[in-house]
Amino acid sequence: MAGTPHVDMLRSPLGRARGLGSAKAGSAHWRAQRTTGLALLPLSLWFIYSVIHLAGAPRAAVMHWMSAPVPMVLMLALIIATFHHLQMGLQTVIEDYVHHEPAKMVALLLARGGPWLLGLICFVSVLKIGF
Repeated sequence: MAGTPHVDMLRSPLGRARGLGSAKAGSAHWRAQRTTGLALLPLSLWFIYSVIHLAGAPRAAVMHWMSAPVPMVLMLALIIATFHHLQMGLQTVIEDYVHHEPAKMVALLLARGGPWLLGLICFVSVLKIGF
């Protein structure tokens, strides 16, 4: 009767935690989330700076700027970091706050597929402009 409340109260915290799985995947997820967050800081500042300086420029000038190697690579890095960070954040929120298992599975599927699909569309769009 491991699931009964009176038995669980007698167990130590370590005893209750055993069998719940390894925390190694959680630390890798945490590290990846922090890494993408740190990458987004300079990339977002660069993007804001670029948008401000390109405001009011003709479309042809913006396309020419975007087709240069450095802005294109930085934009692709911004897209990858943004959508990966979004996916990990959504996954964390869903795992923590959605308790109904079927709804959780559907939400996790959408949280993985949605950002991946949107990121792919953005990535291909930037490549199309550049080449």
